[in-house]
Amino acid sequence: MKTRIISGTILILIAGTCMVLGGLWLIGLMTAMALIAFFELSRATGLHVKGTPTNAFESAAYVSIVVMYAFIYLDYVGIGLGLWSTIFLMFLLIIYVVKFPTYDASQMMRAFFCVMYGPFLFSYVYRIRTLENGQYLIWLVLICSALNDTFAYFIGSAFGKHKLAPKLSPKKSIEGSIGGIVGGTLGGGIYGWFLGANIYHSANMWWIIAIICGLSSIIGQIGDLAASGIKRNYNIKDYGTLIPGHGGVMDRVDSIIVTAPIIYYLSILFMDLDFTAISW
Repeated sequence: MKTRIISGTILILIAGTCMVLGGLWLIGLMTAMALIAFFELSRATGLHVKGTPTNAFESAAYVSIVVMYAFIYLDYVGIGLGLWSTIFLMFLLIIYVVKFPTYDASQMMRAFFCVMYGPFLFSYVYRIRTLENGQYLIWLVLICSALNDTFAYFIGSAFGKHKLAPKLSPKKSIEGSIGGIVGGTLGGGIYGWFLGANIYHSANMWWIIAIICGLSSIIGQIGDLAASGIKRNYNIKDYGTLIPGHGGVMDRVDSIIVTAPIIYYLSILFMDLDFTAISW
């Protein structure tokens, strides 16, 4: 537990500092985390076999991740990301055809999935930071994730009697799930009150942020269960060992990667931000 607390504190300090600074600091940290997340996913799904050289699909994926984050940093999030995803898929197809039968179709699909599921969804954290008042909205990612996990754990430990998804995560309960959603919603409402009073000067901000965090908490739990399902499919306990007491990068961002896109789009939808900032 001591190791977990120390490593968690260090991680929060580093991430928090980069979130405040934004720009190159944040995109640099996120790019590094995205590359590690892909490695963990590729190893978990069998795309990368331990002790073997990086294969062509992995190499293409690593390059594509760096290019994607460069596009996002340079604000090429419209046609840029559409072009990126198309070229990346085309490169995978070219590798598959040229190297056939060295690689099979399942490896190609795993490479595409591992990039889109981890690094691509994770990129929404930075994209939230680029929105109007993004320096404040980005904290919703941590508020939803942290309070959801904390309330779910304590409520589930105290009152949990009914299993939420016994085949995916036997320890999670329906009571804990509800507690997590309530915790995320309450945290969002309190933070929304602060934003409404000091930043947006709107009395409605507390319930808007509460709705965003409530919906994000629900999706975050689905993301957490999905990540657990993937680990069970491939018979692994954690995605990695990089963060002592926590596992790998994917073990820490499994709910964040699905929460961030929801926060990004709902922030634009509910708070009347610039709709031209949306990239599909």
